[in-house]
Amino acid sequence: MSFGQGGGGFGGPGGQGQGSGFGPPGSGGPAPDWGALADSAAAERRRKRRLFTIVGGAVATVVIAGAVAAVVVTTSGGDDDPSGSASKNQISGAESESGKGDPTFSSVAPPPDPRKLISSADTDPAPLTVDSFFPNAKITVDGHDYDRRATDSTDKCASAASTELAKVLKANDCTRLLRATYTRGDTAVTVGVAVFDNDGPAGRAAEQAVGNLESLPGKGVPEFCRATACRLTTNTLGRYAYFTIAGYADGKAVTTQDRATKEAVQDTGWYVYRRIMDRGREQSLKSTEQ
Repeated sequence: MSFGQGGGGFGGPGGQGQGSGFGPPGSGGPAPDWGALADSAAAERRRKRRLFTIVGGAVATVVIAGAVAAVVVTTSGGDDDPSGSASKNQISGAESESGKGDPTFSSVAPPPDPRKLISSADTDPAPLTVDSFFPNAKITVDGHDYDRRATDSTDKCASAASTELAKVLKANDCTRLLRATYTRGDTAVTVGVAVFDNDGPAGRAAEQAVGNLESLPGKGVPEFCRATACRLTTNTLGRYAYFTIAGYADGKAVTTQDRATKEAVQDTGWYVYRRIMDRGREQSLKSTEQ
Protein backbone atom coordinates (compact mmCIF):
# COMPACT_ATOMS: atom_id res chain seq x y z
CA MET A 1 0.00 0.00 0.00
CA SER A 2 1.42 3.38 -1.02
CA PHE A 3 1.52 6.32 1.36
CA GLY A 4 3.15 8.82 -1.11
CA GLN A 5 1.66 11.09 -3.72
CA GLY A 6 -0.85 9.65 -6.17
CA GLY A 7 -1.78 6.66 -3.92
CA GLY A 8 -5.35 5.97 -2.85
CA GLY A 9 -4.13 4.83 0.57
CA PHE A 10 -6.15 6.36 3.37
CA GLY A 11 -7.32 9.28 1.22
CA GLY A 12 -10.05 7.52 -0.64
CA PRO A 13 -10.08 6.14 -4.17
CA GLY A 14 -7.48 8.59 -5.54
CA GLY A 15 -8.26 10.68 -8.62
CA GLN A 16 -7.66 14.41 -8.85
CA GLY A 17 -5.98 15.10 -5.52
CA GLN A 18 -2.69 13.58 -4.39
CA GLY A 19 -2.68 12.05 -0.94
CA SER A 20 -6.26 13.24 -0.41
CA GLY A 21 -7.76 12.92 3.05
CA PHE A 22 -4.93 14.72 4.79
CA GLY A 23 -5.10 18.02 2.93
CA PRO A 24 -3.69 18.69 -0.53
CA PRO A 25 -0.06 19.67 -0.90
CA GLY A 26 0.52 23.42 -0.70
CA SER A 27 -2.57 23.99 1.51
CA GLY A 28 -0.45 25.41 4.30
CA GLY A 29 -1.31 22.66 6.79
CA PRO A 30 1.26 20.72 8.80
CA ALA A 31 3.12 17.90 7.01
CA PRO A 32 1.85 14.36 7.80
CA ASP A 33 3.81 12.22 10.25
CA TRP A 34 4.66 9.43 7.80
CA GLY A 35 6.25 7.23 10.47
CA ALA A 36 3.12 7.33 12.63
CA LEU A 37 0.97 6.50 9.63
CA ALA A 38 3.12 3.49 8.78
CA ASP A 39 2.92 2.24 12.39
CA SER A 40 -0.85 2.68 12.36
CA ALA A 41 -1.18 0.72 9.14
CA ALA A 42 0.96 -2.11 10.48
CA ALA A 43 -1.14 -2.26 13.65
CA GLU A 44 -4.32 -2.46 11.55
CA ARG A 45 -2.91 -5.37 9.58
CA ARG A 46 -2.01 -7.21 12.79
CA ARG A 47 -5.53 -6.63 14.18
CA LYS A 48 -7.11 -8.05 11.03
CA ARG A 49 -4.86 -11.11 11.18
CA ARG A 50 -5.91 -11.76 14.80
CA LEU A 51 -9.58 -11.36 13.89
CA PHE A 52 -9.20 -13.79 10.97
CA THR A 53 -7.50 -16.33 13.24
CA ILE A 54 -10.31 -16.11 15.82
CA VAL A 55 -13.05 -16.42 13.21
CA GLY A 56 -11.24 -19.28 11.47
CA GLY A 57 -10.89 -21.12 14.76
CA ALA A 58 -14.61 -20.78 15.44
CA VAL A 59 -15.46 -22.23 12.05
CA ALA A 60 -13.12 -25.16 12.60
CA THR A 61 -14.81 -25.92 15.93
CA VAL A 62 -18.24 -25.98 14.33
CA VAL A 63 -17.02 -28.39 11.65
CA ILE A 64 -15.55 -30.73 14.26
CA ALA A 65 -18.78 -30.65 16.29
CA GLY A 66 -20.79 -31.43 13.18
CA ALA A 67 -18.58 -34.43 12.46
CA VAL A 68 -19.13 -35.74 15.99
CA ALA A 69 -22.88 -35.38 15.61
CA ALA A 70 -22.88 -37.38 12.38
CA VAL A 71 -20.84 -40.18 13.91
CA VAL A 72 -23.05 -40.39 17.00
CA VAL A 73 -26.26 -40.57 14.99
CA THR A 74 -24.84 -43.22 12.67
CA THR A 75 -23.34 -45.51 15.27
CA SER A 76 -25.82 -45.16 18.14
CA GLY A 77 -29.02 -45.60 16.11
CA GLY A 78 -31.45 -42.73 15.82
CA ASP A 79 -34.52 -44.86 16.65
CA ASP A 80 -33.18 -45.67 20.09
CA ASP A 81 -32.83 -42.02 21.05
CA PRO A 82 -35.36 -39.86 19.18
CA SER A 83 -34.75 -36.95 21.52
CA GLY A 84 -31.20 -36.59 20.23
CA SER A 85 -29.88 -35.96 23.77
CA ALA A 86 -26.92 -38.28 23.32
CA SER A 87 -25.82 -36.37 20.23
CA LYS A 88 -26.08 -33.03 22.05
CA ASN A 89 -23.91 -34.25 24.90
CA GLN A 90 -21.27 -35.46 22.48
CA ILE A 91 -21.26 -32.15 20.62
CA SER A 92 -20.88 -30.22 23.85
CA GLY A 93 -17.97 -32.41 24.88
CA ALA A 94 -16.25 -31.93 21.52
CA GLU A 95 -16.50 -28.15 21.78
CA SER A 96 -15.11 -28.04 25.33
CA GLU A 97 -12.19 -30.26 24.29
CA SER A 98 -11.54 -28.54 20.96
CA GLY A 99 -8.41 -26.89 22.27
CA LYS A 100 -6.81 -30.25 23.08
CA GLY A 101 -6.50 -31.49 19.53
CA ASP A 102 -8.71 -33.11 16.93
CA PRO A 103 -11.06 -35.89 18.14
CA THR A 104 -10.44 -39.42 16.97
CA PHE A 105 -13.13 -41.92 16.01
CA SER A 106 -13.10 -45.70 16.03
CA SER A 107 -14.17 -47.13 12.68
CA VAL A 108 -17.16 -49.48 12.96
CA ALA A 109 -17.89 -51.52 9.84
CA PRO A 110 -21.58 -51.68 8.88
CA PRO A 111 -23.24 -55.11 9.09
CA PRO A 112 -23.26 -57.16 5.88
CA ASP A 113 -26.16 -56.72 3.47
CA PRO A 114 -28.67 -59.53 4.26
CA ARG A 115 -29.50 -59.94 0.56
CA LYS A 116 -25.86 -60.58 -0.27
CA LEU A 117 -25.57 -63.13 2.52
CA ILE A 118 -28.50 -65.19 1.23
CA SER A 119 -27.18 -65.09 -2.34
CA SER A 120 -24.56 -67.80 -1.84
CA ALA A 121 -24.19 -70.98 0.17
CA ASP A 122 -20.75 -69.75 1.25
CA THR A 123 -22.27 -66.81 3.15
CA ASP A 124 -25.56 -68.49 4.11
CA PRO A 125 -24.59 -71.39 6.41
CA ALA A 126 -27.71 -71.42 8.62
CA PRO A 127 -29.52 -74.80 8.80
CA LEU A 128 -31.91 -75.65 5.97
CA THR A 129 -34.84 -77.08 7.91
CA VAL A 130 -38.62 -76.82 7.67
CA ASP A 131 -38.59 -75.11 11.06
CA SER A 132 -36.32 -72.36 9.76
CA PHE A 133 -38.64 -71.60 6.83
CA PHE A 134 -42.04 -72.60 8.25
CA PRO A 135 -41.73 -72.25 12.04
CA ASN A 136 -45.30 -71.15 12.81
CA ALA A 137 -48.24 -73.53 13.28
CA LYS A 138 -50.55 -70.57 12.67
CA ILE A 139 -49.83 -67.51 10.58
CA THR A 140 -51.77 -64.31 9.94
CA VAL A 141 -51.03 -62.27 6.83
CA ASP A 142 -53.04 -59.19 5.89
CA GLY A 143 -55.75 -60.22 8.36
CA HIS A 144 -56.05 -63.74 6.93
CA ASP A 145 -55.48 -66.69 9.29
CA TYR A 146 -53.88 -69.95 8.11
CA ASP A 147 -53.16 -73.25 9.86
CA ARG A 148 -50.10 -75.30 9.01
CA ARG A 149 -51.15 -78.86 8.13
CA ALA A 150 -48.01 -80.57 6.80
CA THR A 151 -44.30 -80.06 6.19
CA ASP A 152 -41.69 -81.91 4.16
CA SER A 153 -38.02 -81.63 3.24
CA THR A 154 -36.10 -83.58 0.60
CA ASP A 155 -32.77 -83.37 -1.20
CA LYS A 156 -34.44 -85.00 -4.22
CA CYS A 157 -36.09 -81.86 -5.56
CA ALA A 158 -37.54 -83.55 -8.65
CA SER A 159 -39.61 -85.90 -6.49
CA ALA A 160 -41.76 -83.02 -5.19
CA ALA A 161 -42.55 -81.35 -8.51
CA SER A 162 -44.41 -82.05 -11.73
CA THR A 163 -42.45 -83.59 -14.58
CA GLU A 164 -41.84 -80.22 -16.28
CA LEU A 165 -40.73 -78.36 -13.14
CA ALA A 166 -38.66 -81.35 -12.01
CA LYS A 167 -36.54 -81.02 -15.17
CA VAL A 168 -35.94 -77.32 -14.48
CA LEU A 169 -34.95 -77.93 -10.87
CA LYS A 170 -32.60 -80.73 -11.85
CA ALA A 171 -30.99 -78.76 -14.69
CA ASN A 172 -30.16 -75.91 -12.28
CA ASP A 173 -28.82 -78.23 -9.55
CA CYS A 174 -31.47 -77.78 -6.88
CA THR A 175 -30.01 -79.17 -3.65
CA ARG A 176 -33.10 -79.20 -1.41
CA LEU A 177 -36.84 -78.57 -1.61
CA LEU A 178 -38.80 -77.68 1.53
CA ARG A 179 -42.60 -77.56 1.53
CA ALA A 180 -45.47 -76.67 3.86
CA THR A 181 -49.23 -76.78 3.40
CA TYR A 182 -51.57 -74.26 5.01
CA THR A 183 -55.36 -74.08 5.03
CA ARG A 184 -57.87 -71.28 5.40
CA GLY A 185 -61.43 -72.47 5.39
CA ASP A 186 -61.79 -74.84 2.43
CA THR A 187 -58.73 -73.36 0.68
CA ALA A 188 -55.45 -75.28 0.72
CA VAL A 189 -52.08 -73.95 -0.41
CA THR A 190 -48.66 -75.59 -0.57
CA VAL A 191 -45.60 -73.33 -0.61
CA GLY A 192 -42.18 -74.71 -1.50
CA VAL A 193 -38.65 -73.31 -1.25
CA ALA A 194 -36.06 -74.70 -3.67
CA VAL A 195 -32.45 -74.22 -2.54
CA PHE A 196 -29.50 -73.62 -4.91
CA ASP A 197 -25.80 -72.91 -4.40
CA ASN A 198 -26.13 -69.27 -5.42
CA ASP A 199 -28.54 -66.74 -6.89
CA GLY A 200 -27.58 -67.50 -10.51
CA PRO A 201 -29.23 -70.91 -10.85
CA ALA A 202 -32.05 -69.83 -8.53
CA GLY A 203 -32.93 -66.98 -10.86
CA ARG A 204 -32.70 -69.20 -13.92
CA ALA A 205 -34.93 -71.83 -12.33
CA ALA A 206 -37.59 -69.23 -11.56
CA GLU A 207 -37.37 -67.82 -15.08
CA GLN A 208 -37.51 -71.24 -16.77
CA ALA A 209 -40.18 -72.66 -14.47
CA VAL A 210 -42.99 -74.58 -16.16
CA GLY A 211 -45.38 -77.03 -14.56
CA ASN A 212 -46.05 -76.86 -10.86
CA LEU A 213 -44.96 -77.72 -7.37
CA GLU A 214 -46.49 -80.95 -6.11
CA SER A 215 -49.13 -80.15 -3.49
CA LEU A 216 -48.52 -81.69 -0.05
CA PRO A 217 -51.45 -83.42 1.71
CA GLY A 218 -51.47 -83.60 5.48
CA LYS A 219 -53.56 -83.48 8.62
CA GLY A 220 -57.15 -82.96 7.55
CA VAL A 221 -56.05 -82.19 3.99
CA PRO A 222 -56.46 -84.81 1.25
CA GLU A 223 -54.58 -84.67 -2.01
CA PHE A 224 -55.52 -81.52 -3.93
CA CYS A 225 -54.61 -79.81 -7.20
CA ARG A 226 -53.85 -83.15 -8.88
CA ALA A 227 -56.38 -83.25 -11.71
CA THR A 228 -58.05 -79.85 -11.62
CA ALA A 229 -57.24 -76.21 -12.23
CA CYS A 230 -55.26 -74.50 -9.45
CA ARG A 231 -53.45 -71.21 -8.96
CA LEU A 232 -49.63 -71.12 -9.24
CA THR A 233 -46.91 -68.57 -8.52
CA THR A 234 -43.10 -68.54 -8.90
CA ASN A 235 -40.63 -66.11 -7.32
CA THR A 236 -36.97 -65.89 -6.39
CA LEU A 237 -34.91 -64.24 -3.64
CA GLY A 238 -31.19 -64.76 -3.18
CA ARG A 239 -30.26 -68.39 -3.75
CA TYR A 240 -33.87 -69.49 -3.30
CA ALA A 241 -36.70 -69.99 -5.76
CA TYR A 242 -40.10 -70.36 -4.14
CA PHE A 243 -43.36 -71.66 -5.52
CA THR A 244 -47.01 -71.81 -4.43
CA ILE A 245 -49.96 -73.89 -5.57
CA ALA A 246 -53.45 -73.22 -4.19
CA GLY A 247 -56.81 -74.88 -4.69
CA TYR A 248 -59.68 -76.49 -2.83
CA ALA A 249 -59.56 -79.58 -0.67
CA ASP A 250 -62.81 -80.86 -2.23
CA GLY A 251 -61.28 -80.75 -5.72
CA LYS A 252 -63.30 -77.78 -6.98
CA ALA A 253 -61.64 -76.06 -9.93
CA VAL A 254 -60.11 -72.62 -9.46
CA THR A 255 -61.26 -69.85 -11.80
CA THR A 256 -59.47 -66.65 -12.77
CA GLN A 257 -61.93 -64.66 -10.65
CA ASP A 258 -61.38 -66.83 -7.57
CA ARG A 259 -60.40 -64.56 -4.69
CA ALA A 260 -59.62 -67.01 -1.88
CA THR A 261 -56.88 -68.86 -3.80
CA LYS A 262 -55.41 -65.58 -5.04
CA GLU A 263 -55.11 -64.36 -1.46
CA ALA A 264 -53.66 -67.73 -0.39
CA VAL A 265 -50.75 -67.65 -2.87
CA GLN A 266 -50.06 -63.98 -2.17
CA ASP A 267 -50.16 -64.40 1.63
CA THR A 268 -48.01 -67.53 1.85
CA GLY A 269 -45.61 -66.18 -0.76
CA TRP A 270 -45.18 -63.01 1.30
CA TYR A 271 -44.69 -65.06 4.44
CA VAL A 272 -41.89 -67.11 2.86
CA TYR A 273 -40.30 -63.97 1.44
CA ARG A 274 -40.15 -62.51 4.95
CA ARG A 275 -38.74 -65.74 6.37
CA ILE A 276 -35.92 -65.77 3.80
CA MET A 277 -35.15 -62.09 4.47
CA ASP A 278 -35.18 -62.73 8.23
CA ARG A 279 -32.68 -65.51 7.62
CA GLY A 280 -30.34 -62.98 6.01
CA ARG A 281 -30.89 -60.38 8.74
CA GLU A 282 -30.23 -62.87 11.55
CA GLN A 283 -26.95 -63.95 9.99
CA SER A 284 -25.97 -60.34 9.37
CA LEU A 285 -26.47 -59.54 13.06
CA LYS A 286 -24.51 -62.61 14.14
CA SER A 287 -21.55 -61.55 12.00
CA THR A 288 -21.32 -58.24 13.91
CA GLU A 289 -21.31 -60.05 17.28
CA GLN A 290 -18.35 -62.27 16.45
